This record gives sequence, structure tokens and C-alpha cells, in this order.
Amino acid sequence: MCGIAGLTSHRPAATLRSDLAQSLAFLRRRGPDDRGIEIWQGPGHSVAMGHTRLSVIDLTEAAHQPMPSADGRFLLVFNGEIYNYRELRAQLEAIGHGFSSASDTEVLLQAWVEWGAASLARLVGMFAFVILDRATNTLHGARDAFGIKPLYYHHSDDEVFCFASEIPAVQALRSSPQTLDWQVAYDYLVHGSYDTGERTFFADVRALRPGHRFTYDLGSRRLDLHSWWKPTISPVQHLSIDDAAEGLRSHLLNSVKLHLRSDVALGAALSGGLDSSAIVGCMRHLEPDVPIHTFSFIASGSAVSEERWVDRMNAHVGAVAHKVSITPQELATDLDDMIAAQGEPFGSTSIYAQYRVYQLAREHGVTVTLDGQGADELCGGYVGYPGPRVHSLLDSGRVFGAAAFLRQWGRWPGRNGMDGLKAAVAEYTSDAAYQRLRRFNGAEVCPAWLDGNVVAAAGVSLRFPRPLPDVTAPGRRLPAELARSLHGLGLQGLLRHGDRNSMRFSVESRVPFLTTDLANFLLTLPEEYLVAPNGETKHLLRRAMRGLVPQDVLDRRDKIGFATPEHQWLLQMAPNIREWLRHPLHLPFLRQDEMLKAFDQVVAGQRPFSWQVWRWINFTRWHSQHFSG
Repeated sequence: MCGIAGLTSHRPAATLRSDLAQSLAFLRRRGPDDRGIEIWQGPGHSVAMGHTRLSVIDLTEAAHQPMPSADGRFLLVFNGEIYNYRELRAQLEAIGHGFSSASDTEVLLQAWVEWGAASLARLVGMFAFVILDRATNTLHGARDAFGIKPLYYHHSDDEVFCFASEIPAVQALRSSPQTLDWQVAYDYLVHGSYDTGERTFFADVRALRPGHRFTYDLGSRRLDLHSWWKPTISPVQHLSIDDAAEGLRSHLLNSVKLHLRSDVALGAALSGGLDSSAIVGCMRHLEPDVPIHTFSFIASGSAVSEERWVDRMNAHVGAVAHKVSITPQELATDLDDMIAAQGEPFGSTSIYAQYRVYQLAREHGVTVTLDGQGADELCGGYVGYPGPRVHSLLDSGRVFGAAAFLRQWGRWPGRNGMDGLKAAVAEYTSDAAYQRLRRFNGAEVCPAWLDGNVVAAAGVSLRFPRPLPDVTAPGRRLPAELARSLHGLGLQGLLRHGDRNSMRFSVESRVPFLTTDLANFLLTLPEEYLVAPNGETKHLLRRAMRGLVPQDVLDRRDKIGFATPEHQWLLQMAPNIREWLRHPLHLPFLRQDEMLKAFDQVVAGQRPFSWQVWRWINFTRWHSQHFSG
């Protein structure tokens, strides 16, 4: 795991080196073990590329970056891991390629030399990289299929194209001042929607989308974007459920085996839920005699505590357990550092629990952790996607089956049958009807603390976000929605949280569920294998993990994860919060006096508590960090 940055410009070489050094300073925690800068003076322009390294595979100087090809044509900066690098290296050696290191970086470079962009489909890993091709005067960049590793860029009308692993590092390379994207700010503050596409909270800074690559022509300054991977949802595999369970078990074990490749100490983030327990169970199955260190957040004395399930899984595999509990005072102390680490606002205080888990791992000398992220999106988790599932059943003419599913779905803890019915109805409503129904249910597009006239005049769309699948097929509504969620609202935010929190403490977080093989396998299975007719989520995963995970964990009917007692914490922090919300932001669309009044109503019990409170806090503190001037 590392940090990368670079730019093209007409600036003098000394200025480029200085600017890039400042950019890399923002990435020092992503790569504390080594740093490198290379500058190429091209025809009429210069290219500067930099890298900060967290050594995980091949700890020697031979893996130093930026890494040139043997003939000097290509220059690579790379953030991430290629887990199947040994297999790819053997293929490349068989056709005549030689290697001077044992690194996955050199395998990636040689793969690009041999296959170009076609190499991307061969990679099993998480990655963001940029390659300079001196012969064609172009830059090529790519991001892994799921967007596990970040890559941001700025492309201006003048001579500058710059990129980096984090937004502050991009901003350090820009000559123009940073500005707020009001649409993104509105969607977050009012609707809690963020990390849904290429736009960021900063105008003119874009995220390269998951499964995409770019080509930048240094002569014409033209930037072209291309999709290199999309999830497959058809044709449907005609497997028995037992064969499908065996297939999932085999795919996941193979993935975990690859993700265990490391030259440094590994551990696992264990929430106590099914997904992280499945990863830990696979680790023990593959490595029966190796110590496993797990790291968990415990909400002591809270109804959302997962300690019972954490202890159950640790006992099952004989793991060495490490736990952390948190007080509201600690959150207040660490708040600004966490917000700075994340780079952009985020959804709730559960991100702080994760922040502390990675801090705990670093304190115990663990550099790499495995995590269960992505299982919900691939295996039909969360609350079971009742809307798309009912839609598929009705597509198939199974009216009574749809009614039975809704009835059974609503009987699970934490669910309401009416919510399932609303989700089903929403599947068939036009966007205009959807907007009206949301208002009818009490939702607001323009709360009192927002000046709707100001944002509307600025071109902000005052609407309820409604993410929809790109492609739908009758009877395949559920996998279409799962495929959408991989690249949109939900998973992209979660992956950003995990990347920034882990990198804050120079820890590499790996997510074995997120491979293209697993995605293509799971999303082409019959829908009822993922969400059962009785409404059980992750039906196939529970079956596949028998023997690897205790049966009582597999049979759990609740879902908590790294949840925090947010209401309790924030009420105890009320005096601090009032001061934060009073800090003048000088944003014409934000009525901070109304925001403070609404918060006081929450504290007094006159207004329901919601995650809206956290969004006010997060946004005001984040804005103060980046736009204080």
C-alpha cells in the first residue's frame, strides 16, 4: 500500500520537484517506508511522478518507485497489491520477460509492457496506478474493479493535469484555489448521499470511477476515460443450491489464500458479524497453526455491543483478541484528525470505531488486515433488498410468491412490513411520483436551515437522490441492484472510509470478498440463493460457511457491525457541538442559526434524533479545515 501523485506542466523542473514533494507530504502516512520522485522533460512539457511506500511485498530497494521498465520507455507509480502476481510472473517469464525484484510492482509493469490495457482483466487485486509511456507521449491510469484504492485527478483548461491518491495531495499540485461543489454538499447535508460518482466535495477535482481507466495525451492535453470492467448478471447459472454453496466456499477460500500473501504481519478486523467472521474462519481453515490476531471495537454497556459474537468467533478459531472501547471525550479529541484523514465528509460515528480499530492494529505491530467489506453487496445483505426482489418475482408472474415473500420478509427483527411494501411500490413509480411520495412521507428537500433560493439560483438540484441500476433485465432486478451498489451509493463510501482510516495508521486493509471472479459468480446465481424466500439475507453465504463459522453466528438474525451508540455520544458532547456549529462558515446557503436551533431541539427531545446531527458536525468541522480563509 502506498501513495502516488504526479502532474504535467510547463513549470521548471525545480518547481515541479518542490510542488510534488509538498504533495507527497500529504501522503506520508500512506507510505512511511520510502519515497521517490522522477521528472521527465518531454517535448514541450514535463511530467513529474512521485511515490510514498508502505513496504508489504518485497521489502528491498529493488521494489522502489517510480519504477522504470528495462528499456526506459515506461515509468510506473502504483498503489495497492496484485495478489496473483506470482502466477502472472510465471506467465510472463514463460514468454521471455526477466525480473530484477520479487515485487508485484514489477509484475504489473511487465504485464503492461506485454499486454497494455488488456492486462487489467488479468489482475486480481486492489490498485490505482499511472504509467508514463515516453514513446507515445501519453499517461495511462487505472483503478481496480471495485474502487478499493483511490485515484483523484484535476484536468484544467491550462497546461495542468495532476493526480494523486488523496484530494489534499491533488490540491497541492494545483495553481488555482479550491472551491466547494455545492451540489455535492447539498446531497450530503440534506440526504446523506455521498461518494456516488466522479464528483467530489471539491469542484474541479474528480475521482476516477471504479473499473475505469484513462489515457491522457501530453501533446493535445486530451483526457479520455474508458470502462474496463462491469459486473455480469446473466446468463443465470443453473446450479443446485448445494453446488452453488460449494462454489462460493471454494471461490472465497481461494481469494483469502491470495490475500494472505504478505512479507509483513497480518491480522483481521472482526466486528462479530457474519462477513468478518467468514473471513476469519477462512483464515483459520487455510492456516490451521498460524496465530491469528483480531481487532474489534466494543460498544461497552450499549445495546449495540457485539462483544458476545466477537468472543464467540475468537474462541472458535483460537485467535489472539485485541479490543478497543471508546468514550465521547475520545471522539471529541480525535474528531479533527479523523475528519482530516477522511478528506471529505462521511456518514456516521461508526467510522470512528473503525478508525480506532486500525489504530489498535498498528499499536500491536500489524501492518495488514483482512476485512469483510463487500459481502453485503455481493451476497444480498443489509435488509435483503425487498423492492428489487419483489419486482423480479412479479416479472416472472409469481404474484403469490411476491406476496408471501413480503409477508415473511417483514417478520425479521428490525424490519417493518410496510417498509417492504413501500420499497416494492417504489420500483414501479416514475421519478416525479417518487419525489411526491418522499415528500408525502415527511422527507424534506429544503429544510429550514438551508436557503433554498440561494442554492436553486446556483443551479443546485433540490431533489431526492434516486440511484437506479444502469441495466435491468426482467427477473434479474436483485443482481442488477447489487451490481449498481458496487459502483455507487453505499460501497464506495465504505471503501473510502476503510482506505483512509487504515492509511491514517499506515495499515493495509484487504477485502477478499471483492474480486471480479467472486462478483461474476455470485451475481449470475438464482436470486433466491442470495435472499431466501423467507427473507433471510446472505442465504448462500450462510450455507457456504458451515463448519468454518459457528452455527449460532450463521443463524444470527440481527446486523450491527462496527455500530456506535451515536445518540448517547453526541448528546454527551452537546456543549462541544454547539461551539462547532457556531463557527462561522460564511456559506450563503447555510443558515447556521437555524441549524443550531434544530440541534437544541434534538437535545431537548423536541425533535427526533437522526444521523442529520452528525452531518452538521462533520460538514462544519471539515469546511473549517479546508476553507478557513
